[in-house]
Amino acid sequence: MTGAVPHGSKTVTSLLARTGGDDAPPVTIPRDPAREAAERELSKPTYHENDPGLLQRALNRFWDWVDDLFNAASGATPGGGLGLLVIVLAVLALIGALWWRLGTPHRAPTTSPALFDDRPRTAAEHRAAAEAHAAQGHWNQAVQERMRAIVRSLEERALLDPRPGRTADEAAAEASGTLPAHATELHTAAQSFDAITYGGRTATQPTYDQLTSLDNALTRTRPTLTTTPEGAPR
Repeated sequence: MTGAVPHGSKTVTSLLARTGGDDAPPVTIPRDPAREAAERELSKPTYHENDPGLLQRALNRFWDWVDDLFNAASGATPGGGLGLLVIVLAVLALIGALWWRLGTPHRAPTTSPALFDDRPRTAAEHRAAAEAHAAQGHWNQAVQERMRAIVRSLEERALLDPRPGRTADEAAAEASGTLPAHATELHTAAQSFDAITYGGRTATQPTYDQLTSLDNALTRTRPTLTTTPEGAPR
């Protein structure tokens, strides 16, 4: 086949025309060299200045994929595209309702830091701080100080051995041995303290009122004494 050059034949023809004058006989070249010459010519940067970049081509493929996916889903959904849109809106509404109801998920702390800081204070001082925070509506701090008041009061009554680094959970577990009637409340108070202090939860007035009631009840409760194997109280 002579004179037929696909993909840029005009360019190749113009190149070949330069090899002779107006009176030169037509040049005949095989198909493969002509195609290679056209490809070399069209590969020059001049012909690709306006081509989309790599990122743009990737985005175009992505949106084409999304469009194909949407078309396939709308074809399989009763009501077509409108039915698919209704389903998507219903799913989004359900997710929003669950988020509003359950709140932002928080990762539970892997370890519980110490209950007290480096500033030792009495139970009365912790109670005063708790009441001051509660009066201002600072329920997180109020709950924290009330829990510290509970534990410090048990230490002052010798129901707990003073121990640096003790956590709220440890204090509740140890106090439950001598105050079994309040074991459940002690563990609940410790869990509230951890969730508010380290789990990102927000305290409320009912939570603070529960700890206040527990604090008052513990001050009126006599401990349950254990006995030795010989029957003597200890």
